[in-house]
Amino acid sequence: MARCYSVPVPNRQPPLPPIWPNVWLVSDARNDAMLERVLARLPRGCGLIFRHYHLPPDQRRARFRKLARAARRHGHRVVLSGSAREAKAWGAGGAYGAPLRLARGPAIPRLATVHSLRELAAARRARADAVLISPVFPTRSHPGASTLGPLRFRLLAARAQVPAIALGGMTPRRARAFGLQHWAAIQGLTETPTGLFPLHS
Repeated sequence: MARCYSVPVPNRQPPLPPIWPNVWLVSDARNDAMLERVLARLPRGCGLIFRHYHLPPDQRRARFRKLARAARRHGHRVVLSGSAREAKAWGAGGAYGAPLRLARGPAIPRLATVHSLRELAAARRARADAVLISPVFPTRSHPGASTLGPLRFRLLAARAQVPAIALGGMTPRRARAFGLQHWAAIQGLTETPTGLFPLHS
């Protein structure tokens, strides 16, 4: 079975370390009911970014535990949307969020959200190990919002100095078509037929 660690396309940005996935499933209220099934279907070595902002704190932590067990059972890495301190306390494999939120706390892998050059500089100061740059394509999360497009994504990624992960309207087809090696999706993975994997041919 194909792994999510590599996609054979030209890419000038630094590769993620071998323990880091190239493809990330981002959790959300909209895809919650499907997450266990999707985690079981994805090739081993993908990643789960747990958000679930819609849940009260106790329910959110309980849902995290359940999904983290399911993800690890299928060989996926788990990152928590929260501070580095919170991610470490919850037993996550990393922290995800805005650069300012990640700027402090213990040494733990950090995935920072970035939408501009200013936020890219903030991510660098926050010691980000990778950045999620968005929105690359139109997304249902923010209908009508302006998008970066592949070219502007690549311009930001070239300045990142760390691996850049494309987010926003991403699907396996788009990742292949535009040669985007590192990418993440909310509904672009939950609505993807199994036949679109393996991710490389």
